[in-house]
Amino acid sequence: MQKSSPSLVNNPHYQQCTRCVMDTSAIEISFDINGVCTYCLEAENELPNYQFTKTQEKNNLEELTKKIINTNKNKYDSILGLSGGVDSSYVAYLAWKMKLNPLCVHFDNGWNSEISVQNIHKIIENTGFDLETYVIDWPEFKDLQKSFLKAGVIDIEMLTDHAIFASLFKIRKQNKIKYVLSGTNYATEHGIPFSWIWPKMDKKNILSIHNKFGDKKIKSFPTMSYLRWELMKRFRLGGEFIEILNLINFNKTKAMNTLKSVFDWNYYGGKHYESRFTKFYQAYILPNKFNVDKRKPHLSALIRNNEINKKVALAELKKPLYKEQELKEDLSYVIKKLDFLKEEFNMIMDSDPVSHYNYPNSRSFYKKIKDIF
Repeated sequence: MQKSSPSLVNNPHYQQCTRCVMDTSAIEISFDINGVCTYCLEAENELPNYQFTKTQEKNNLEELTKKIINTNKNKYDSILGLSGGVDSSYVAYLAWKMKLNPLCVHFDNGWNSEISVQNIHKIIENTGFDLETYVIDWPEFKDLQKSFLKAGVIDIEMLTDHAIFASLFKIRKQNKIKYVLSGTNYATEHGIPFSWIWPKMDKKNILSIHNKFGDKKIKSFPTMSYLRWELMKRFRLGGEFIEILNLINFNKTKAMNTLKSVFDWNYYGGKHYESRFTKFYQAYILPNKFNVDKRKPHLSALIRNNEINKKVALAELKKPLYKEQELKEDLSYVIKKLDFLKEEFNMIMDSDPVSHYNYPNSRSFYKKIKDIF
């Protein structure tokens, strides 16, 4: 039976935020005397840093344009990862409007949806940007994903996120490009519980899990150490990482409407559902094995960004995460593509979750860096 949303409402200690839809399914959540959650309280302080007048927004983009163009001495003035999703597609749109000449890089991990591929082609055709597709070694990547599933850890998607960043900076270096334009943004991505994710650049954790559960030798999977990532991001050593959506009043709903109007871009039904595996991971693996519904933080961020109200979010959470026939098809597809026996996959889903801490990792180093900065 497919759940509509993991629920703890029968728990006497259950509590939901009075403003958003985050609740005690996030073990680290707390509430003030008015029942407002920590994520809403944090956003009260942080969101104003990402809100601008029209003049400020215009100046931010003009200053960035001058900075990128004036320091460019190569064919491409910037590089951006293009998945076909909302955030990366809107970054491409902004770069086009700013008359930049980025190299667009698509990371193909074998799980592209047809809609995402169509979106990418439409954007490239309309903007005239060059596109380079980084096709990962599928047998290696499949073995890594199977390892993470067998390990029982929650953040299986850190494999894709890690490889995207690592491959992007590899191509950046090859083409002598300084600026990396990212779709990372605070407005629609803040408020994800730390217990639901793991630091994406923890190369040590990735390799240790694979060493224990993998069958193949990893030769080409792109990696980047956490130290190198921090040196680049914080001190601009090896490129400059620009979160361009944090320089504007980013609104997911308005961005989607713009993309639809300009590029005939199409939505794929959920945050990061441009990937078939991500959709299956968020709509099936997370709720059924980890009691996690990522729609809660995603919808809550939109509430705080004044894009929807709580009533709309609650109505969305009542909808099934999967339509019955669609789940049946995707379940069969994923099991077959990953070369699992159905019984083996069911055993993995029925087993208890295991913490990333149970495997060698760089989390202590990660915390030290966070404390310093």
